[in-house]
Amino acid sequence: MHAPGPRPVTPSRRSAVAPFMVMDVMARAARIEATGGKVIHLEVGQPAAPAPLVARNAAAAALAAGQVGYTTALGIPALRARIARHYADAYGHALDPERVVVTSGSSAGFILAFLGLFEAGDRVAIAAPGYPPYRHVLSALGCEPVLIETHAEDRHALTPEQLRRAHRQAPLAGVLVASPANPTGTMMDRAALAALIDCARELSIAFISDEIYHGLDYAFPAVTAAEFGDDVTVINSFSKYFCMTGWRVGWMVVPPALVRTMERLQQNLSISVPTLSQIAADAAFEGRAEMEAIKQSYVENRRILTQGLPKVGLTRFLPADGAFYLYADASDFTSDSLDFATRLLDAAHVALTPGVDFDPFRGHQYLRISYAGAAADMHEAVARIGAFLAKG
Repeated sequence: MHAPGPRPVTPSRRSAVAPFMVMDVMARAARIEATGGKVIHLEVGQPAAPAPLVARNAAAAALAAGQVGYTTALGIPALRARIARHYADAYGHALDPERVVVTSGSSAGFILAFLGLFEAGDRVAIAAPGYPPYRHVLSALGCEPVLIETHAEDRHALTPEQLRRAHRQAPLAGVLVASPANPTGTMMDRAALAALIDCARELSIAFISDEIYHGLDYAFPAVTAAEFGDDVTVINSFSKYFCMTGWRVGWMVVPPALVRTMERLQQNLSISVPTLSQIAADAAFEGRAEMEAIKQSYVENRRILTQGLPKVGLTRFLPADGAFYLYADASDFTSDSLDFATRLLDAAHVALTPGVDFDPFRGHQYLRISYAGAAADMHEAVARIGAFLAKG
């Protein structure tokens, strides 16, 4: 009789989520750069600018002072209070700091929200096009993401009618929306957001609002779901407006009944958010003048692309109300956005994200273009894309 061998290492079924393709594009671009190629990065939603100087100085001072230890699980009280004050400053909304939960970026916020609000098997509605990790994380946690195809006449936002229809097909436990949205850059106005929240209440389903791109609004001011009652969950981050992606710090505004739940989950999943990042985040609010200047650079980048790309053949975009993305219809040139993006990267060294990452319905004909970089890169990207398209 043979002695039993080691147990084969096989991934769990729930870990079989699709890759986040933008990260694969980044990896392919890095291989080109490793051989000396100059890649124009329009694929990743990451500001090229650094965090505000006051934030970097605050972190450096804390590091120089010595010990950097754990904080309380919900976050440093001063940061929670400062985030609450931000809602008064930015939206005229009084928010109890006790409802603020500091998280390791918005990514951790989604995990906490999904664990705190949903049971395994619950169905959660999300818009398509939409941020891929929404559905991937829901699936990994045993929930069922319900993708609802959006349309131009509704500015590519979910509508109450769509939500009711999906709920009739099989009961929903929740809905998640984003405004400004990734990858489209479209936004919901106050009336549209209020109507969707009212519909969620009517159906007795949880409402989660992804507000990570707040502050980066061009068409009209973004509206926070927190204004419409204390039964919604809001997720935000310092990553985008404050240019702090690698610091991994964000926050949630949660219903009062969920505060202790979030605290218990965070205690066990991560103990606390990195202390230096929290200290920097608190200081970042004092760097808004710096961040507003960076926002104006996005406005210029948006102008360069929306004026330049139509001249070389990419003529149709979804409304770019906010964030720093264009979602471009490339169906005149391809029916396979992944293949198109790969060939563009290899031939022209311009990195874009294929729409199939965001939308299984029509993503094959779309490309997401991030304009969070330098204006010179936007001009160069237009020239390179034009030359690539001219060659057929």
